[in-house]
Amino acid sequence: MNAVPTSTPTSTILGYPRIGPNRELKKALEAYWAGKITAKTLTDTAEEIRTATWTTLREAGLDEAPSNTFSYYDHVLDTAVAVGAIPTRFRDLGLSELDTYFAMARGTDQISPLELTKWFDTNYHYLVPELTPKTNFTPNPAKAVAEFVAARSRGITTRPVLVGPLTFLLLAKPGLDAPSVFRPLDLLNPLVECYAEIVRALARAGADWVQLDEPALTADRTDEELAMAGRVYARLGGLTDRPKLLVASYFGELGATLPVLLRTPIEGVGLDLVAGAGDLPLLLEGGQLDGRRVVAGLVDGRNVWRTDMGAACETARALQDATDDLVIGTSCSLLHVPLDLAVETELDPRVKAHLAFAQEKVAEVVTVARALAGDAEAVQETLKSSEAVAQWRNAPWRHHGSVRNRIAELTADQRTRSSYSARVTAQRDLNLPPLATTTIGSFPQTAQVRAARADFRAGRIDEAGYIAQMKAEIASVIELQEELGLDVLVHGEPERNDMVQYFAEALDGFAATIHGWVQSYGSRCVRPPILFGDVSRPAPITVDWATYAQSLTTRPVKGMLTGPVTILAWSFVRDDQPLAQTADQVALALRDETRDLESAGIRIIQVDEPALRELLPPRAQQRPAYLAWAVGAFRAATSGVADATQIHTHLCYSEFGEVLGAINDLDADVTSIEASRSRMEIVHELANFGRGIGPGVYDIHSPRVPALSEVTEALRLASKAVPAERLWVNPDCGLKTREYTEVRPALAALVNAARQVRTEIGA
Repeated sequence: MNAVPTSTPTSTILGYPRIGPNRELKKALEAYWAGKITAKTLTDTAEEIRTATWTTLREAGLDEAPSNTFSYYDHVLDTAVAVGAIPTRFRDLGLSELDTYFAMARGTDQISPLELTKWFDTNYHYLVPELTPKTNFTPNPAKAVAEFVAARSRGITTRPVLVGPLTFLLLAKPGLDAPSVFRPLDLLNPLVECYAEIVRALARAGADWVQLDEPALTADRTDEELAMAGRVYARLGGLTDRPKLLVASYFGELGATLPVLLRTPIEGVGLDLVAGAGDLPLLLEGGQLDGRRVVAGLVDGRNVWRTDMGAACETARALQDATDDLVIGTSCSLLHVPLDLAVETELDPRVKAHLAFAQEKVAEVVTVARALAGDAEAVQETLKSSEAVAQWRNAPWRHHGSVRNRIAELTADQRTRSSYSARVTAQRDLNLPPLATTTIGSFPQTAQVRAARADFRAGRIDEAGYIAQMKAEIASVIELQEELGLDVLVHGEPERNDMVQYFAEALDGFAATIHGWVQSYGSRCVRPPILFGDVSRPAPITVDWATYAQSLTTRPVKGMLTGPVTILAWSFVRDDQPLAQTADQVALALRDETRDLESAGIRIIQVDEPALRELLPPRAQQRPAYLAWAVGAFRAATSGVADATQIHTHLCYSEFGEVLGAINDLDADVTSIEASRSRMEIVHELANFGRGIGPGVYDIHSPRVPALSEVTEALRLASKAVPAERLWVNPDCGLKTREYTEVRPALAALVNAARQVRTEIGA
């Protein structure tokens, strides 16, 4: 071993937010894509963000900072570029390196982008690498080396970070022209040799350590995959001209993979001791670590609650007996939390006092390390932290007897509707055609809509003026949908800032931030609300908007709600009670809303659950319990309406095959799902899906407008698996982020494709 043990614990983090304190990256990206700034301006903005990050971390007292964690769009896409895994259709465009990168992320007028899906059980999205037997991995360490050198030029020595080779292959998928027997894992050996060249290049640049992220190893892995992990790190660890290697895992326990890694020559392991505390006993067994560095992920990188630093110190002290090189760190990258709590001036002080965003979490990491080193002030701070956490958990104002009584009285009957066949009969008077057309809910949020919301929030217009502007937008959206010929309409959601935040702001038990932005993908940022207490609905939320839209048309208008699982997944959720109990609280609030919509004459209600697959635990043995409460919460929210009311749900950007049974158990009358980026791969699994289904025929996360022939072919594929009376025609997701110049022709193609296929199949 060539690790140098240290007797005093040090501090680090696994990653940091990269959008900038005022979303500078988002603004620069969108300006570049619109042709308003040059590539040089964009890269200068990126350099400013990176430099500010390194400076902030150094000034916070962090002992070691990561580099190569910045990305223009996605770190998995960055890895694909670093190993030369660029599909031919993008290489053949003849674009610059930067524009080829963005073509892979967003597509062009001629070609589709890479598939987009969820990064494990988070709300971050990554771009799925496409590989074939002909993929020729070519090392391109330029980005990682340049960032390391840039930081060092400012007097900051960093630890470059790469997505590990096993995780890269386990997340990849076969490309369009790959044979059916091909697996991305078949390319392991050439990929490892490519990584060998990259880590050697970083060593030549002066890097002492390189971090290889392997979160895929926290999921169930086969014996073959475990053996591969051993071979990968035996090979990389056996290089003589390399930096020290830290293999970092997060989002769960390494379990059986940990002993495999500890038998290889790597110098360090990073462990998520928040979500993967089960790894701790193995670490504490005598002699297991053999002097290796342990980055102990004791500060939660995914939630916003203050760390119980006293408890973290106790765990760290136990680890000190097992290794001489202990580093206090975050459980995962801080990419998943907002940047700075100090700027949140409108939060309830009672809530704010118990929060920690990225900057505060860095301070917690530093404090724990200093407390372990004997710093008296830091020791006192950790003791106060434990007292504050205990007081927070027991704060009576967060708990409401009426909400808890209602949960206790929730019965199985309240989670059950009549049979699907009975509901189909009751819903026939909706008079919907086969291959009924609709959208997922939102329409483009124009500059005028956003300005009106900002003016109302700032007091520049009153409530009556704001409502008048929103109603004008709704009327325009209804008129457009009627003109296009859609069968089931939506009101377009102009009044909604975000599909979760909008509801959170109307429910008791939530707090909302003003600047708490978190990257979802590319330039897309969200502000997750903070669920701190018992949840209830003080008043109807969507009824007035839905009924106004319905008054403008004789066609059915869908009421649009966000489901309980998604509200939890896309919020920062209290951690002092089981998620199942919190989900049921949200579900009962939504149940009240569905019944009020029905009473107001809304016959179709969509309750979106795009995060159903997202929260699926990485280990199979934990999944049945999760799916039971997730499905139960959805059914509690939707089972209070009559048979004649049609319940829809929507799921997007996940591997649906893994949860198809649970999707069926939701018992929605109609389910719409993402399918276009994955080229209708899910369709063959839908043949036995016994309810209405709408596989998306149009990818809304790309600016390209699909041709009529493209949409028609997708719909033909779907119609071969699903009977026409149960097949719906819809985009992949909501249209909020698109422009009307894109939406109008795309929806026209969708409607015309439905008409054409109806004729072809005689529906």
